[in-house]
Amino acid sequence: MTNKQVVSVVGTNLLADALRKQLSSMKGVEVLDFQEAKTRSIPLHIVIETSNLELAEKKARLQNMEKYIASDTLILSSVLGVTATQAASWLSHPSRLVGFAAFANLEQTELIELCAALQTDAGYAKQAEAFITAIGKETEWVEDEVGLVFPRILSMIVNEAAFALMEKISSAEEIDTAMRKGTNYPMGPLAWADEVGLDDIYAVLSGLHRDLGEDRYRPAPILRKLVHAGWLGQKTGRGFYTYANQDAKETFV
Repeated sequence: MTNKQVVSVVGTNLLADALRKQLSSMKGVEVLDFQEAKTRSIPLHIVIETSNLELAEKKARLQNMEKYIASDTLILSSVLGVTATQAASWLSHPSRLVGFAAFANLEQTELIELCAALQTDAGYAKQAEAFITAIGKETEWVEDEVGLVFPRILSMIVNEAAFALMEKISSAEEIDTAMRKGTNYPMGPLAWADEVGLDDIYAVLSGLHRDLGEDRYRPAPILRKLVHAGWLGQKTGRGFYTYANQDAKETFV
């Protein structure tokens, strides 16, 4: 008999990698590869699903996961690009889905936002909050809207910086320097976007534009092109900047 929480992180993105790294260092948490758990029929307490960019892929992944986990396993799903209510609607057992928002720079953040879908059972909400607290992060419950709070606000700032770059108001370095020194932001928005991943920024903006239909959420074309090119920031070596290594950076666009 063990009190360990047996957890699997599903996804191939930077957030999934950061979560696996964070959880693997925690006492009381055992992280299993989903394929291993599926093959060996190992019961999972929690599955964390992290896909954001393509809704069809996210839907297929959630539905496929359900075939291999118990009907009462908590599903924490990243809701950067879709509401938790919509994600839950794809499940056979929607009451166990809880949405969360985090970027890949997980070690540097103190807080993870949570939201309940309309279908979420209160018991799963409590389980999700207890789990996030146990791994050392504060929680904040917010309403179920695409991108929740800090990813939404940061993505909007990045988008405005991208439009400023497109309009040749300043170079990427100058935009970032202006925001760091003019507002005391910890990072310039373009370098920040490269760090968290341009695909996640684009997922938030695309989801807001799709769901709310307002032009202010329209992703800057340069951001869209970078994502389509697979130049997603530090993790791919190219984004708004290029990265020969983590210590060297030069402007790409």
